[in-house]
Amino acid sequence: MFPRRKASRSPVDWQARFGELAGQSGVALIRDYYRRGALAADTTLADVPMVALDLETTGLDPKRHGIVSIGMVPFSLRRIRPAQGYYRVLRPRREIDAHSITIHHITHHEITDAPDLEDVADELLEALSGRVAVVHYHAIERRFLYNAFLRRFGEGLMFPLVDTLQIEKIVTQRPTLNPMTWFGGRRVSLRLADARHRYRLPAYSPHHALTDALATAELFQAQVAYHGSPNDVVSEWWL
Repeated sequence: MFPRRKASRSPVDWQARFGELAGQSGVALIRDYYRRGALAADTTLADVPMVALDLETTGLDPKRHGIVSIGMVPFSLRRIRPAQGYYRVLRPRREIDAHSITIHHITHHEITDAPDLEDVADELLEALSGRVAVVHYHAIERRFLYNAFLRRFGEGLMFPLVDTLQIEKIVTQRPTLNPMTWFGGRRVSLRLADARHRYRLPAYSPHHALTDALATAELFQAQVAYHGSPNDVVSEWWL
């Protein structure tokens, strides 16, 4: 069992939470997503359908900045399916600046005819339905999507996810001689590329949503192989 939580803190029951959210939602698109249901908390990781999710944004504040691209790759512990991946460039509601362009390389020209997130919300929810999202740093994906849906539909979006950054934070701070920990008093980097390097995964060019989603899927498979088991229940890993 992966020790994500202290024993005194109960894991989230997303199946029950979706039932509550479906009863509260006044937006048909979002309500239908919740009605499709979530996995039971005692589902083993071996049986969990997952989708790696990555967003590129114009900044780090979900209340001021927007989403410029989204990448998703379905996978399980046994297999990653990049051919079934999903990638969209989106038009944010606020203008992108030169600094964000230098990071994600998405230009004004590319977003001119790109859809708004509202136009592809049904595609996004379809890709998430029945799956657990796997991200690297949930403060981006969860908060940006919540606020993006809130601005467009009047309701934020909630969904179960696993955060590979939080997993790395836990395993590299264990008070044991962990072979994945750097020594010499140096701070361990939790960046996606550096985390992958510790598992001897190949280096990919960063800040492309589809590539980063694939990189996150591979990282989670490695984390489970090193620190967990396919027989772990998903509630010990999700947030």
